[in-house]
Amino acid sequence: MSKIKFWLEELRLPFFASTIPPAILGSFVAWKMTGEIDILLLALTALALFLVHAGTNVVNDYFDHISGCDAMNVRFVRPFGGGSRLIQKGLLSPKEVYFGALLFFACAVPVGVYLAYVSGWGLLLIGAIGVISGYFYVEPRLNLASRGIGEFLVGLNCGVLIVLGGFFVQTGSVALEPIVASLPLAILIAAVLWMNEFQDMEADAAVGKRHLVSRLGRRRAVVVYYYLLAFAYVSVLGGVAFGLLPIESLVALVTIPIAVRAGTVAMKHYDDTLALAPANAGTIMIHLVFVIVLIFAYAAKASDLFLLTVVSLILALFLTAKFMSTKPEPPVAQPS
Repeated sequence: MSKIKFWLEELRLPFFASTIPPAILGSFVAWKMTGEIDILLLALTALALFLVHAGTNVVNDYFDHISGCDAMNVRFVRPFGGGSRLIQKGLLSPKEVYFGALLFFACAVPVGVYLAYVSGWGLLLIGAIGVISGYFYVEPRLNLASRGIGEFLVGLNCGVLIVLGGFFVQTGSVALEPIVASLPLAILIAAVLWMNEFQDMEADAAVGKRHLVSRLGRRRAVVVYYYLLAFAYVSVLGGVAFGLLPIESLVALVTIPIAVRAGTVAMKHYDDTLALAPANAGTIMIHLVFVIVLIFAYAAKASDLFLLTVVSLILALFLTAKFMSTKPEPPVAQPS
């Protein structure tokens, strides 16, 4: 039983919100455009994504251990950075973690092949990009994160490709609308990673993980963070203006106060890992609200139920108000 508990902690399940909901969004875009949705295919899509995301999280923990990155990281703030720490605590061995990651990737293959057989073999290309970039993200020989493209790959995979993949499974085709719908999520998940890299920067740089935050330095990276948040809102406004997103998507604008707070905290505390934590949390909350709003917007269009728009607005307002009413007390850094 203790091993099951350790493995659940190793997976870092809260971060699966960056993969499963975008797949639902892609499926709902297909529902809105075709009037049909296959729930079984959606469930299998979610399963395949769960397995690939699990493999990615676990193998990254292994490679960060091998490189010494996690051992060096003493400025991390849970749960935003520092990995699971289970190898460092001796609760799982490096061998267990590595072969566990391979098992997750291996289990994803037959699910992905079946989905490609049903919807179209082009889906394998989307899946292959996800698996390869996930495995080699911090793998010592290729180490994509160290090449300054990690943030782009996370945005591409957890935004564009997942939404487009969910759409492709349902329709067997690609279209512009799911790509447009994915852009706010791609930008925001890149912003989540961007902000989380602030706390891990010294340890990452020490082992050669030269991501963009490390290359720019925290002060200049904050400016880029502002642009990322701004572009997320612009992408929604532009999508609605050009008729490529439902007007209900504008409900996401209620998160602007969170963005203002997160940006203010980031500028004031960019070099204080603990005090910066509310900016980490705020960015995650903005991404969560955006994906919820977009899913409900397409569900409302597909089902012709205005009530879903009302529910979306209530949820968005509730989550925003709850976050804004919470005093931003920085968490305590946990020992490595």
